[in-house]
Amino acid sequence: MGAKEQLIEGLSDAGCSMEAAERIGRLYEAGNYPEMLHQMKAQRCELIDEMHRSQRRVDRMDFLIRNQEKQMK
Repeated sequence: MGAKEQLIEGLSDAGCSMEAAERIGRLYEAGNYPEMLHQMKAQRCELIDEMHRSQRRVDRMDFLIRNQEKQMK
């Protein structure tokens, strides 16, 4: 497996869409490393945003559980 394919596979494993992973792979292949890194950082920001959305849902679920436990006492 070549370096481009490994990069695409790693990006996919990290949660990037195949479209984004392939776009970044093309930038790598073209030697456009500054834009490649910019796109990778943008994908990272999207993952962080997704993590924060998930954390808010978990926090909300915890709140609902605590409320129900209080009501049952």
